[in-house]
Amino acid sequence: MNRRIGLQDQLVSELDRAIRMLFTSPTPNRLSPAEKLPDPSLKPNDRIKSIALMRVNHAGEISAQALYSGQAIMARSKKTRVQLLGAAAEEQDHLAWCAERLAQLEGKSSRLDPLWYLGSFCAGILAGAPGDSVSLGFVAETEKQVEAHIEDHLERLPKADTKSAAILKRMASDEAHHGTTAQLAGGTKLPAPVRFVMACGGGILRRIALWI
Repeated sequence: MNRRIGLQDQLVSELDRAIRMLFTSPTPNRLSPAEKLPDPSLKPNDRIKSIALMRVNHAGEISAQALYSGQAIMARSKKTRVQLLGAAAEEQDHLAWCAERLAQLEGKSSRLDPLWYLGSFCAGILAGAPGDSVSLGFVAETEKQVEAHIEDHLERLPKADTKSAAILKRMASDEAHHGTTAQLAGGTKLPAPVRFVMACGGGILRRIALWI
């Protein structure tokens, strides 16, 4: 009985957190890497491209928050839960940085952010259900794929947009750290079909959030 009530409490708390995250401005714990950089003068087409790419990264960080939250709820050990929530705190910085940069570019976040959150939260629950080693393996694979996608965005980003580039470079560094930490904590390598499905899911988000 106590365990069921505890789970209900966690879900209610998560619903409150999701509402606040989706409908209020996120607050970072660390200054943005772009904070002290001058605002570049972008051509109209370059600004549109930067907005689209940063909207994708913002949607990705919405998903990251949901994934970690779902996995943390299912974590078997306190150590794993603390590790997941610690990574989520750094991902919240990424979310805030992306939101701030979108505002500076006069762009909008994805209108499907609630959908990205819900889908990723469910994926986090599923990833955490088999146990901590699988859950940590999911983190490692997710961060590996995210790091690759950020590197791709850095190549596609207009060269003049140094502020967005600084944010993405710091994000890539943090993602690599999260993945390595998850592996060292006992994360198991996921089967190829699972990695493929994860890549497909990420690809769908990137393609749709680029425009919506």
